Amino acid sequence: STSWLLLAVALLPATVGVMGGGGCQVRLLSEASCKDGGECPYQLALPPLTLQLPKELHLLETTAKELQILRTTVDQLRNSCQACGPRADRSMQGDRAEVPGPDSEHGRQGPSVREMQAKMSRMSNSLRNARSQIGSLQGRLEELTLLNMENVEAMMNSKVQNLTGALKQLSYSCSSQCSAQASPQFLVAPRDCSDYNVPGKRNGLYRVTPDPRNGTFEVLCDMESYGGGWTVLQQRLDGSVSFNRTWDAYKHGFGNLRGEFWLGNDRIHLLTKAKDMVLRVELEDFEGVREYAKYERFYVADELLRYRLSVGGYSGTAGNALRFNKLYDHDQKSFTTPDKDNDMYPSGNCGAFYSSGWWFDACMAANLNGKYYNKPYKGVRNGIFWGTWHNMSNEYYPTNYRQSFKTVKMMIRPKNYTP
Repeated sequence: STSWLLLAVALLPATVGVMGGGGCQVRLLSEASCKDGGECPYQLALPPLTLQLPKELHLLETTAKELQILRTTVDQLRNSCQACGPRADRSMQGDRAEVPGPDSEHGRQGPSVREMQAKMSRMSNSLRNARSQIGSLQGRLEELTLLNMENVEAMMNSKVQNLTGALKQLSYSCSSQCSAQASPQFLVAPRDCSDYNVPGKRNGLYRVTPDPRNGTFEVLCDMESYGGGWTVLQQRLDGSVSFNRTWDAYKHGFGNLRGEFWLGNDRIHLLTKAKDMVLRVELEDFEGVREYAKYERFYVADELLRYRLSVGGYSGTAGNALRFNKLYDHDQKSFTTPDKDNDMYPSGNCGAFYSSGWWFDACMAANLNGKYYNKPYKGVRNGIFWGTWHNMSNEYYPTNYRQSFKTVKMMIRPKNYTP
């Protein structure tokens, strides 16, 4: 029994280790430093798990330390007894006939022997308690050794099987009880009207999100003309809306989407930035003549670049008024309004002179935002203007009548769009 306790004293202060079934070492580690007389929680590190052990395990460490101290004390006492000789032996055998005097040699050794007896008694009690505690803790540790990697794997497999079964049950329940739901038409928010072009869609107002960082706004979609999917930027119908507006008005847009309107330069920029766009311009005069101009490249820059226009790749029947010639070329021109002059005319503001906002050169070969006239007019050519219209040669003189237009529409669609 004594040798077993000494072995426990030698082993227990160190880290306790056992080998699990998977070859992983089990370690008992104190989670935090223990104060005198305190109780420390312990953990059992069993990769990949960490288990919390009973706090009484601290008694094992405390008892082991006490055993180490007691062993040192016993060695010291043994050496002291050997020095005492026969006198100490006689005192330990209970020779009470002789009462040593306080100054005698026996008197000096007597108290040491009694102290040794008291310490031995305390050691015996401590050892018995330690043996009981060690036995209890050893039994718990033997139970913990049964928890190895195979047990953990079996437990996890059981959990996975339970979850798999629950998922299958839910899937079967939904497929048999839930009503069939139509799959969404779009995985992301529609960026322009072309994303709405599915069978059954009609002309009308739709919400688009060309750039999620700038929110969603409503646009007029032409879903029926020339394959559909057109986002309308501007529309002139009856002259009910004045286009003689400020920079800020053209920036944000104005009018009624169901009637006459300008969508807004900020929004036109976002739409043309999101995708490569094609521009289609449709015009009709009061004689019923209808023509169109199509441009394979159309882009409007942001406000920092003064909404500069990039346009090219003409085809159509109305003539290439936006790229008329070197003197009147609207490509790469900034936007001008009556209150903000960005045009190329050195002697004045084309926007103020023609009462509208547009991508003026110096000044124009086209202006679809001019004043609406419901019949031919004379004087300054400040009405809706398309310089390549079929009878424009008759307007060279200010005294002649100017061409007026009944309807105008500007609309865009992605270049790679397929109806």
